[in-house]
Amino acid sequence: MIPPPAAQPRQESTIIPAPSGGVTALWVQVSFAILAALALRLLFALRYPGSADDSDLYLQLARTWADHHVYGFPLNGDIIPTDLRTPGYPAFLAGVALLLGRSMRAILLSQAVLDCVTCILTAGLAAALAPANARRRVGIIALWLTATCPFLANYSAVVLTEVVVTFLATAALWCFALGLRDTSARLTLRDERNRLTPFAWAVVGAFLTGVATLVRPEMPLLFCVAAGVYAAREWKVLGLRRVFLFVAAMGGALLLPLLPWAARNWVTLHEVQLLSPRYVNLPGETAPVGYYAWTGTWLERYRDVYHTVWQLGVGPQDVNDLPASAFDSPQEKARVAALLAQINDGPDFEVSPELDQQFAQIARERTQRHPLRTYVVAPFQRALSIWFTPRTELVDIDGKFWPLRQQWRDSRANVLITGSFAVLEYADIALAIAGVWLAWRTRKRGALAQGPVGPNLWAIGLLLAYLFVRTAFLTTVEAPEPRYVVSCYPEVLALIALLGSVSWRRA
Repeated sequence: MIPPPAAQPRQESTIIPAPSGGVTALWVQVSFAILAALALRLLFALRYPGSADDSDLYLQLARTWADHHVYGFPLNGDIIPTDLRTPGYPAFLAGVALLLGRSMRAILLSQAVLDCVTCILTAGLAAALAPANARRRVGIIALWLTATCPFLANYSAVVLTEVVVTFLATAALWCFALGLRDTSARLTLRDERNRLTPFAWAVVGAFLTGVATLVRPEMPLLFCVAAGVYAAREWKVLGLRRVFLFVAAMGGALLLPLLPWAARNWVTLHEVQLLSPRYVNLPGETAPVGYYAWTGTWLERYRDVYHTVWQLGVGPQDVNDLPASAFDSPQEKARVAALLAQINDGPDFEVSPELDQQFAQIARERTQRHPLRTYVVAPFQRALSIWFTPRTELVDIDGKFWPLRQQWRDSRANVLITGSFAVLEYADIALAIAGVWLAWRTRKRGALAQGPVGPNLWAIGLLLAYLFVRTAFLTTVEAPEPRYVVSCYPEVLALIALLGSVSWRRA
């Protein structure tokens, strides 16, 4: 007698899967989550709109582009073409102005709606990470987490790139995760069931990464990580030659959205520029690289950026505002004070080439005395500051917490909001680590097989590698702002949602 075939696990769809009997309940949950997401974002956009220094520049670029058909800004009565910023976000602003009119409310409402779509994409990303029998539950958890996350919602209320780049980065990661979930490996776009193959998903993800690069120039980091993960997974099956073709096709998809921008820079500015200048300087301007090297030997906290880097060209700098770690001796502090005094007395508070060389010399001396401090300790502290600084920069409070008794006496709302945001940040990171541990434990114990049935460990590894590489890169930026990791929060929330991949009652 031939035994019946073993029961196969139910395959669920890629966004927020559900059995047919649970479709109504599923859509009720999805609808309420999206309404909650929209309500929170409208609250920030209409009641607490924010502003930033870069907002005026983006608006000016979009306005000049729409009115004069030149990507630049007015200077001394002329329109000056520029490559200071990649054109993705100004194009978004110009599109909103064309469709909905030139008002700040139209921009903020458009960003609120786009961020709600990001919530749905995050649910799809989380479902692509989870075992087949838990994708619906994990997707719903991720949807609610993203819908109610204040760190994402409050950026809908300010004219900055975060909402758009978060949407594109999440979409690209979702495509990469879907490709890593399938076990087939072939250089074709469709399989025998007319579904997209891992190669197709990887190419689509690379294309979306290219579009995201037009919004934030560091997004090729995502492509590099994804290409490395795909190559590591496929080289044994495809061989080195086909893996090379695989990665080359991904690279072509990445470059495709960037070619018009590169061609424009070549024709208009006579330069080869795929991204934007490293130090965002105008043609003919020299960046204070030596000054940045000096701050890189000690700058650890976000608040110190206000007293140093962001004061260049704006106002005077006071050596007494700097932390003790900025100096190794009283003599060094006196040298720095003398240099800052010359900057304060100079035109426009700028660093001259001569002063910049002296700052570079101090940086070299400090690095020679303590190389680990420059290359390990300070970057590690900057990474902690980027991730764990309470994200109150867009809230109408000063964000100060210590000394606690004095801050509580001055403003209880300030202490409660700052403390709540800090606790939420620590909890998010801890729960994300727990979600990764649970997925690895599920795989290690053999409860579920990896691949289309079990947890997608390759995609989880992709997320972790991208978070690490992006954080490491941001520690090299002269002004490491906490907002630069806002686009990573959907990945963090998707990892948290993996905690829903087991039945806690059964556990």
